[in-house]
Amino acid sequence: MSKKPVLLSGIKPTGDLHIGNYFGAMRQQVELFKSGKYQCFIMVADYHALNTMQNAEEMHRRTKELVMAYIAIGLDPKDVVLFKQSDVPEHTELAWIFDTITTMPYLMRAHAYKDAVAKNKEINVGTFNYPMLMAADILIYDTSIVPVGADQKQHIEIARDTAQKFNHIFKNDLFTLPKPYIMPDVATVPGIDGKKMSKSYGNVIPLFSSREELTKRVMSIVTDSSGERPENVYKIHKLVRSEQELDSIYSEHKGKYKELKDILADDLNNYLEPMRGRYNKIESEHEIINDILKSGAEKARAVTKEKIRLVKQAIGVL
Repeated sequence: MSKKPVLLSGIKPTGDLHIGNYFGAMRQQVELFKSGKYQCFIMVADYHALNTMQNAEEMHRRTKELVMAYIAIGLDPKDVVLFKQSDVPEHTELAWIFDTITTMPYLMRAHAYKDAVAKNKEINVGTFNYPMLMAADILIYDTSIVPVGADQKQHIEIARDTAQKFNHIFKNDLFTLPKPYIMPDVATVPGIDGKKMSKSYGNVIPLFSSREELTKRVMSIVTDSSGERPENVYKIHKLVRSEQELDSIYSEHKGKYKELKDILADDLNNYLEPMRGRYNKIESEHEIINDILKSGAEKARAVTKEKIRLVKQAIGVL
């Protein structure tokens, strides 16, 4: 295996992808994966998704869509290990081992758990135990860095604590302590209503929509006639054009909101069309997705089977 530091990224297959996902994080992730600096393991976190998605047909569909999407936006499965969490059973085996050295009060400090309690939600065991499975996901590959948003740093801290605790209890240095990598230049993309673009708000522009659907969504962007320019249109436009270009365009078409939306629709379509074409091509050859995930699982397990063997030796069951 490569001597480069290991990068692990886990992505849940839980939602329809939109341009907010792409410009907000996916584009930066793929650039990081393609940088050549790391040995990359990219995990479809389907067991994590099971806490909220409990429909077999939807799980199959969204897993396939997520893999197709990352390939369409530039991820080459030859350069990374792309696999499903559920295809690598050592993740859950290691999570159980970590459970045995982790206290409930410690897990009760997790942000997601405290948030659920504050909202009076009924909490399943998977949600409570989520940090331990994530720790196993990370530590089983001797991961050096994990790209996360600032709000997810605690998960990496928990993984570090768990590694240190295991190493101390069983008197070894089996686990590497990972570090969080906070993605720079992560954008908050406005939706067609001006709020943050989110499926839950119903304000999205789908990433792989047809030209017709894209134009329809752009024309629905809420405009405010009180300012110098339609800010919601401009903020989305900045994702695909330089501010210098836009200053000229918006000055020339001042007050002509429909024309500005027409230009935005053209520019967005020109930007997204190559990705849409790749996505549609992959979709027509969908059997390659299974081949990619099978190959990825084999590569991942070449690492995890050896790691779990060493763990079993350390704890005295082998």
